[in-house]
Amino acid sequence: MPKKMIKRFLPSHESIKEQKALKVFGTLLHDANLWHLNRKSASGAFGLGLFFAFWPVPFQMWLSAACAIPLRVNLPLSVATVWITNPFTMPPIFYGAYLVGVSVLGQPAQEFTFQLSWEWVVQSLETIGPAFLLGCGICAVVFGLLGYFGMNLLWRYSVNKAWKKRQQRKLNHMTHRL
Repeated sequence: MPKKMIKRFLPSHESIKEQKALKVFGTLLHDANLWHLNRKSASGAFGLGLFFAFWPVPFQMWLSAACAIPLRVNLPLSVATVWITNPFTMPPIFYGAYLVGVSVLGQPAQEFTFQLSWEWVVQSLETIGPAFLLGCGICAVVFGLLGYFGMNLLWRYSVNKAWKKRQQRKLNHMTHRL
């Protein structure tokens, strides 16, 4: 079940290989293991993608791909998962990360207006930066681990469910024959 569902949403190998940002990896993208989808590769890719989704940098996709290659996890899933943070979801997700950082540092939250620009990030490093970056780091680790273990559990549950269903069909088939 997770494998079929995941494959529906993944970009094709060709579209990933044609991404300008990923062309720097050259022939490394030809490794078949980067395109194989199993429990280990899916769990690792989902966790990795979520980890980098919380990094407040404009090259999250590249970072996720760069780590997927040596870790030998599913490259398309790793890159696609990063897009959980997109121009529409970034403001609430990064504001949540900022609140996590404020809470951990024990500081009062400061009012600010989020702007989707690198310039705003650089200017804000002095005021909200420490809390924001700490919150992003904490969220990256927590959601990366939750994504890894969550996908792993979902995959196992799905395989067990399919196995039990198959066993039940076998049993029903045998009892009908008698």
